[in-house]
Amino acid sequence: MTETATPAPHPSHGTPTTPRVTVRGEAHLEADPEIARIAVTLTARNTDRRTTLDDLNRRNTATLDLIKGYGDTIERLETGTLTIRPELARHGRGERIRAYHGSIQLTATLNDFTVLGEIVARLADQELTRIDGPWWALRPTSPHHAAARRQAVQEALQRAREYAEALGTHIDALLELSDTGTLGGATFATATYGGGVLRSARAENAPETAPVDLEPVRQNVDAQVEAAFTLIPPNLG
Repeated sequence: MTETATPAPHPSHGTPTTPRVTVRGEAHLEADPEIARIAVTLTARNTDRRTTLDDLNRRNTATLDLIKGYGDTIERLETGTLTIRPELARHGRGERIRAYHGSIQLTATLNDFTVLGEIVARLADQELTRIDGPWWALRPTSPHHAAARRQAVQEALQRAREYAEALGTHIDALLELSDTGTLGGATFATATYGGGVLRSARAENAPETAPVDLEPVRQNVDAQVEAAFTLIPPNLG
């Protein structure tokens, strides 16, 4: 007669001699943002294609010079989509082009909020320029993320100890620790001002625009862990 082997205990379950407890730890922190991002859209329109492109190039050069003039305040400056498209006439036969529309998108990331309102105002004071933002955020390497993770682990450990205490025993060893979620690193909280967009078709003799008053939005940093511990077998008698 062949004996059937007794299956080993599943690793996710405890045994009477090595009881197991699984707990969750969470942390919810708030922190001041470290960077702000703004999007700049430059446009041009003319009946001549070359003139449209020249106007767009001129505005792009002026905008890049303005932003780069703030030096280390600008952590990153990127050029996005460049578009030149024809606008067809609504009436008449054939593919008659009425005008050409051009646009170019720039994104600037700043680390000094004391000049942010000034930069936004100066950019919005340029002709045919649209500003979106700012979007506030923490850097992915911010110490606030590590602080949230540590707090989540400490909460999981405290919960495990409380369960063990309720059984009249103590935790013995850590079996597993899983990071089930850390949020806040790449999420930009949006602050709106004047509808969130400034557009400009600046007159040549218009006075300088005053800096826009922008209040940073505090960032939420959340961390979640799951931890499994073995317990010293309690005396339940």
